[in-house]
Formats: sequence, structure tokens, C-alpha cells
Amino acid sequence: MIIPAKTIQIFLPDGNPRGLKIAEITSRTVQAILIPRSLLEYAFSRSELNNVGIYLLIGDLAEDGKALVYVGEAEDCLTRLRQQNQAKDFWSVALVIVSKTRYFTKTHVKYLEWYCYTEANNAQRYSLENSSTPTKPFISESMEADLLDNFETIKILVSTLGYPIFDEIKKPQKKNTLVCKGKNAIAEGDYTEDGLIVFAGSEANVEETRSIPLSLKGIRQRLIEAGVLAIDEEGVYKFTSDYIFSSPSAAAGTVLGRSANGWTEWKYKNGKTLAEVHRQAENNAP
Repeated sequence: MIIPAKTIQIFLPDGNPRGLKIAEITSRTVQAILIPRSLLEYAFSRSELNNVGIYLLIGDLAEDGKALVYVGEAEDCLTRLRQQNQAKDFWSVALVIVSKTRYFTKTHVKYLEWYCYTEANNAQRYSLENSSTPTKPFISESMEADLLDNFETIKILVSTLGYPIFDEIKKPQKKNTLVCKGKNAIAEGDYTEDGLIVFAGSEANVEETRSIPLSLKGIRQRLIEAGVLAIDEEGVYKFTSDYIFSSPSAAAGTVLGRSANGWTEWKYKNGKTLAEVHRQAENNAP
């Protein structure tokens, strides 16, 4: 499926590329405002926050090794963020979603809160910090259609700002799946813009070599403690959920229990290595 091109404008009110950001698709009315927690006082001076909207609080890693996210709604986002700054410790970044035309009502944002929570839960990229599931309000069919369209804009803006909370991890067609094999390990995955995804059900070696780097040993230990790697009936580690590694080598090393070059350990069904397919393609580019 071909995704239509988009033009996204990101405004830096104080000129700081790591500071507050206001993003919008130029042809749409939804705005996403990214606020580092350290800049809350400055953010409170922005008129955009005196608005009905939804907000996402993003922060620490959960026990499953994923970042935490809290989904909420407010009739006045500024007031609610002040409250959450006092009430919740885990978050370091807030994403506030509002309408430039102040179109959203309480009913709109209650529905968007429920839908965003549901989609974040389905995507399984982040762990939800909400203590209870938001309730779906009753709305008309036409209003729901409009809000689902708004959500597609929200999804794009949030991901563009660096937080793919609602982006589903899609498995490739079987012929495009990567495989990494070891003595007692066989894992399948995919190389994406996020990194190397190892799919749930993949097997990893229990034993580690004596020369395994401490950093890799630490990654495996964190995944074991989080329950992402668990011993099955056959005495091998299995991935209980999809997991995204920042590099192919970190993924391969975790699977094999040793230092590994992921660019050559991960291979496609046709036998070509990840390096042959991707690095060769880069070298042949004009």
C-alpha cells in the first residue's frame, strides 16, 4: 500500500532543537506539542495548552523493558499537566494533542483517550501506566468517523516526534523474514527503521560464552528479568513478545549468547545476509 506524502511543520518556539516542539500537518487542524519535563514552566506560558485535548506522559522503562506511557484527557491541558507534575514521577516527556481551531469538546477527547489507549495497547511498543482502562463514550457515527481521521493525524505526528506509540509491529512476508541460527537457537526477525525486531516465539541459547561482552550479558539479564526471555519446557530461552533491538549485532548476540556480527548472522530465506541485502544496496546507490 502506497502511503500518501505528508508535509509536517515543526515549530521551535525558543529555537532549541531539543526543547519544546509544536508539530502539525500543514493541511490539518490537529497540533502535537512535545514538552520535556524540565521545560514545563516555559511550556505553561504557551497559549496552546489552554485547550481541550489529550496528553501522553512518557518515561521510565517498565519491568518488561518497554518505556512507560500514560494516556489522559483534559478540558484544560495546562491545568492537568500541573497536576500530573505533582502526582506522577515516572515521566520525562509530555505530548499534548489539541485542535488549532479549538474544535475538540470533552466528548471528543474522551473518545480519543479511549481510542489512543486501545491502539497503544494493541501496538505493544510501550507499557501503559494507566491504572484503569478509559471508558468509550457514546458518540454518533459521523463524529466517530471524524475522530478516527483525527487519530490518523495524531499517530503520524506522535511518531514523527520520535514516539511510535501507536505503530503496529508488522511481520514481513515469510520470504522476507530474517533468521539467526545457533547451537540451540533459532530466531526470526525483521530489519526496520526502528532497529532489528526479534519476533515472539524465537529461541535463544541459554548458555553464554566465557568471552561474552558485559554489555551483551547485561541486555540478556534485563530481558530475563523482564520476562521477555523465558525458559520453555525444552530448556531453551523463548521470546515471549516481539522485541526491538537498536542494532542487528545486539539482537544476534542476545540470541546466540556470544559476541556476534549481526550483519552476517542474520540471513534471509534465500541465504543472503543482512549486509549483502542492505549494505550492498547502499553501496550500489547512485
